[in-house]
Parts: sequence; structure tokens; C-alpha cells
Amino acid sequence: MIHKLILPTPFAVGDVNAYLLKGDSLSLIDAGPKTPEAYEALERGIKEAGYSFNDIEQVFLTHHHPDHAGWIDAFPQAKVYGHVYNDLWLTRDPAFFAYHDEFYLKRLKEEGVPEKYHSWVEKMKRPVSFLGNRPLDETLAEGDVLPGHPGWTVLETLGHAQSHISFWHPESKVMIGGDHILEKISSNPLIEPPLNSSDGRPKSMLQYNASLKRVLSMPVEKIYSGHGNEVFNVHELIEHRLERQHERAMKVHSMISQQSLTIYEITQKLFPTVYEKELGLTLSETIGQVDYLLSEGLAFESSDEYGVFSYARA
Repeated sequence: MIHKLILPTPFAVGDVNAYLLKGDSLSLIDAGPKTPEAYEALERGIKEAGYSFNDIEQVFLTHHHPDHAGWIDAFPQAKVYGHVYNDLWLTRDPAFFAYHDEFYLKRLKEEGVPEKYHSWVEKMKRPVSFLGNRPLDETLAEGDVLPGHPGWTVLETLGHAQSHISFWHPESKVMIGGDHILEKISSNPLIEPPLNSSDGRPKSMLQYNASLKRVLSMPVEKIYSGHGNEVFNVHELIEHRLERQHERAMKVHSMISQQSLTIYEITQKLFPTVYEKELGLTLSETIGQVDYLLSEGLAFESSDEYGVFSYARA
């Protein structure tokens, strides 16, 4: 049994979905943001399904973003499971947060972002007040069977988040997909620090495309998603999203055909009316398209004496 719970969020994305999964155990998948409104909706939805908070035995997180990982604190008797990356946020790891800020400041400098915008480093940090404040009890990784739910397996679907996992049930051809594939909007592959600081910047767009292509190769007929309606035309939608992403990249390709540009300069051209207001999201999008062009051999990268990267048509 899968029972959908719709929870309000204070974010631009709007409502978020959580799911009750009944098997050998009663589990909650995702837990909304940590707001009073989401708590009330969660309580009401669980009650409508015939249960109470005390009946929830496990909470599974699809990823660490605050609209999904909030009310894990509301289930003290439940074990919380998720990708190991979640713990860096749920425990407010001080060393990670310091490294997090260093990571983004370095990125802004590389991208040629003017110094007056370097204060965006603080905005890159997700609002931790909306996140749960307890560590994972157990981690989930690629290929694991969901505890208490034989037949359900864990898929690592990185891209939108460095913690993102989905849950797959081959027999029913159903997936619970978090924010990996949404019906109405294409998930933004966000630039996030890697789990290990010694690793290079994750290429989120390439990760996301690989995760999409993986689902494209599977007989998925229905996805319970993190926002909005269930997705049924899965393969058609993925093909369309990959095609649209290629088209956006080729728009960037035409820009750098005329002159060498920094990430910031490309972002200004791509998003002239919103880049100042949504600098983090728009830079992430631009970096993704440039990573794609580099991977396809359609662009090359150079840097100046200040460590600022520029991109030109290959």
C-alpha cells in the first residue's frame, strides 16, 4: 500500500509529497519541512490513513533538502534511513559547514562572479531551521533492499542532490522517485559540495542525465514523485527532458561561439531578468550546460592569472 500525503512548504516549489508505505513495516517516505503547517498536514494525513505518529516504524529520506527532511523528529520510535550525505546536514556538522562555505566561495571566484555577490555564499546554505535535527540510524546505498519492504530496492539517482536515492519495485513497475523526475517541471541539477572534500566538484548535470538514462532503460510505468502528480509517461517524458537540455546547452554553445565567456557572463545572458535574484540556481544551470558541452567535446576551458575560468567553442 502506498498512501500519498500532501504537505505545504514555505518554498517557491509549493506543496511537497510524502508517502506512507505499508509492508512488513509501516514506513514514511520523506517528511516535509519542519513547519507547524507541515506538521498538521502530516498528522492529518497519517490519521486519514488510519494510523498515528506512534505507528510509524521507519522514515526513509529520498534526499536532504529541507522540504523533504524536516519532521523526522516527530517519530522518536522510528528509525531514520537515507543516503550517508544526509547526515552532514541533519547533524549540522561544523566542519562540513565551514568546508561548504569555502567550496562555494571558490566556485564563485572561478565563475567570475563579482565580489559584491560573494555574500551569496551564505544563501547557498540550505535553511537548516526547516531540517530535522537527528542523525540517520542507518544508511541506504545502491542495491539495498528497503528494510521491512521485500521487493523494494534502493537506486542511487544523483544529480538534483548529492544524497538523492529512489525506491524501485520491479514487480509492480512502480518507483518512488523523490525529486528525480517530476511531472510538470524539470529538476534543477544543483551544484553541491562532494561528500569527500578531496573529490572535485560534482558534475551535477552529467550525474542527472546518467540517472535519467538509467530510468529510461528500466520498465518503469509509474513514479510517485516528490511534488505534484504521479508520472505515467515516464520514458516519453525523460526523452523530452534530455532533448530540451541538449537544446539549452546548444544555446550556450552559440553564445561562446562569438567570444570566450565566464560562467557569470553566460548566466547574465541566459537569465538577464532573474540572475541577481536567483544567483545560486541560475549559476547551477549554467555550469550544468557548460559541463555538458565540455563532456561532448563542444567547448574548451581556460583560466586567467586570477583563476577565473572562461569557455569557448571547441
